[in-house]
Amino acid sequence: MNAVPEDLINFIKTGYTFVIAGHKEPDGDCVGSQLALRSVLERIGKNAIVCSSGPFVRPDLKKIENLFIENQKILDSILTSEEKIKDTKVIIVDCSTIERTGFPKEKLEKFPYAIIDHHASADPPASTFLAPVYINANEPSCTVMIEKLITALDLELTKEEAESLLFGLCTDTGFFRHLTEKSADVFEAASRMIRCGASPKKIFSIINGGKSLKSRILMGHILSRTESFYDGKLLLSCETLEDFKAFGLESRDSDVLNQLLLSIEGVEATAIIRQECDNNCTVSLRSVDKIDVAKIASSFGGGGHKNASGLTMQGNISDVKEIILKTFSKLY
Repeated sequence: MNAVPEDLINFIKTGYTFVIAGHKEPDGDCVGSQLALRSVLERIGKNAIVCSSGPFVRPDLKKIENLFIENQKILDSILTSEEKIKDTKVIIVDCSTIERTGFPKEKLEKFPYAIIDHHASADPPASTFLAPVYINANEPSCTVMIEKLITALDLELTKEEAESLLFGLCTDTGFFRHLTEKSADVFEAASRMIRCGASPKKIFSIINGGKSLKSRILMGHILSRTESFYDGKLLLSCETLEDFKAFGLESRDSDVLNQLLLSIEGVEATAIIRQECDNNCTVSLRSVDKIDVAKIASSFGGGGHKNASGLTMQGNISDVKEIILKTFSKLY
């Protein structure tokens, strides 16, 4: 599905109040899409709020965390009024299910809701409340889809919207390093954002600056535990519960860590297992090219992109490591 669906345009034009929800543990693409869409809706006379269940673990998003979290109170106030519920619609961005937002299902299912997502693993549920679905797994970021939606609404980008969109695009493309020779249209979209006032230099500083000394020390710990498997094609490391207690969520820097590991000669994929609590781990999966880690993640209830995905799994690091290695063994 490449064109913006007409029923999504009608969904927006016939609504008055909108709740824009993104996925839990948001990234730049998610919040950039939410903020740009909120701005657009307000410009065409709608009421719009952005909501997130968090947590906001990325340093580049810390400054706007309160904006999203505080709006949960507004969402709760809407839910106390049948009249407000009747006049409210939800747009879920950068994921395709209510469960992925982290909000209780009974909250958002009270409203008609639309989905805008670019993940290959997107699989929207059948629901009487599900309205338009705009999914295109060929797009590198959700913000590119929002930019097309703005054009479909016959609007020009404002500087604020352009900044939010370019921030999301740069986040999901690794500042364009994941794009190929088939991505000319993406650079054209980026060019439009820049012409409208977005600064690549400023966005690079936001994404890559503001790191703590603890984050660099934690990275050293994780790098020192890295193990090589299948003739160096897979690198696997872990973050222990002790690391988590010592360094906290704010010290995590998965993007840089994975970039360092993937730059090693002969590496095709990486896996970083994080012990979140006594019996639960998250796994960050990355690949260089041919290995589709989204398929691996989705087989365990996770998701993401072909070359960047994640999942959650019960067990300790040793348990999860055994499962991950067994899964990758089928590829080699």
